[in-house]
Amino acid sequence: QVQLVESGGGLVQAGGSLRLSCAASTSIFRILAMGWYRQAPGKQRELVASITSGGRTNYADSVKGRFAISRDNAKNTVSLQMNSLKPEDTAVYYCNKADLPWGTWGQGTQVTVSS
Repeated sequence: QVQLVESGGGLVQAGGSLRLSCAASTSIFRILAMGWYRQAPGKQRELVASITSGGRTNYADSVKGRFAISRDNAKNTVSLQMNSLKPEDTAVYYCNKADLPWGTWGQGTQVTVSS
């Protein structure tokens, strides 16, 4: 079972940028699709972005044009570059497989965007 550790979150002003990183305990090239999820207080967890082993990406409508997901199979990492951040992006961000079954959820990393 893959273990995942997220990092890179923090407090940023609206319009700013952050880059999140996810370190996996196993070779992610074996995983068809990896994704970044987020969960805001009182809301369900949602899939924000995903990337296949071949590099094909998909994004939620709310982040299209602002976020970019990437993967480095050699380093077993998945990153999320977040630009033009909005207060609505405030949430705990998690990485995991974008398809089932999920691995064990990590602690996530908090992203807070101030207006």
